[in-house]
Amino acid sequence: MELRDIEYFAVMAQQGSVRKASEALDLSPGAMSKSLHRLETAVQAKLFDRTPKGVELTPVGSALLARVHRLRLSFEDIAREATDLGQGRSGHLRVGASPADCEDLPTVCNALLNEAQRLTFEITVSDTDVIVPLLVNGKLDLVFNVVPASPYPGLEQEPLFDDEYVAYASADHKLARMRHVSLADLAPEAWVVSTANHRPKQILVRVFEESGLPAPRFAVETRSIRMRIQMIAGSRLLGFGPKRSVQKAAARFRLKVLPVRELTWPRPVGVMYRKDAYLLPAARRLIELFKSATRQRN
Repeated sequence: MELRDIEYFAVMAQQGSVRKASEALDLSPGAMSKSLHRLETAVQAKLFDRTPKGVELTPVGSALLARVHRLRLSFEDIAREATDLGQGRSGHLRVGASPADCEDLPTVCNALLNEAQRLTFEITVSDTDVIVPLLVNGKLDLVFNVVPASPYPGLEQEPLFDDEYVAYASADHKLARMRHVSLADLAPEAWVVSTANHRPKQILVRVFEESGLPAPRFAVETRSIRMRIQMIAGSRLLGFGPKRSVQKAAARFRLKVLPVRELTWPRPVGVMYRKDAYLLPAARRLIELFKSATRQRN
């Protein structure tokens, strides 16, 4: 099994046609057919079925293509490792973070840039449903985010600090003056949540359903945590999110955490990276700096 045949196979699968693949690779259709024959001989199975429109993967071909994707990631890791070994701490670090967990990133990234001035960053701030798939697919090196009880398949994770989800409102909201707030008190209210179907929204729906109350009414949905906080601060709308973010914004936007026992949920935050993938020394150093910043804050 030759590496070039595997790569040609991946292009054929992507193009859905031997002719189109040969054009994309600037090879003759005959050369592509010979390459496919060599690969099918090596795996002792048929990889494509002919169709009127071109070719379609067989079940064996689909399984091989999934392996090819992981193989490409391994080659990228090898190339980056070789470059890093040759250039020391220079390189390109791709980092993802949730909006609630990116507050320390400017500080720790600046600290790392002071140590490795040739280092470059690409930082993606979004919700779990965006940044975790990017990490799994090798588009990011690290993700700082809330972590599940068990790691996502193919990922490793390290704890950083403990936060919690809380209900909150404007300090002028009538509920903000109550010493104890029940779920029944919250039932008539409207909420601002993220457009992503991530954990806070799922928790809200489940808690209300299990209590026999109508499902919460989501009046506004936006991925922007700043937008959510500003809308809640200037209205009767309620929010449900990270306590750390709410407390940091409380003084400026006059927010108050509501004492709702049923809506106080643990939110462990950590760093995730691909299992067995090569981590730049700069990535490991960034994790150390993040942990140090967390310890100093706590």
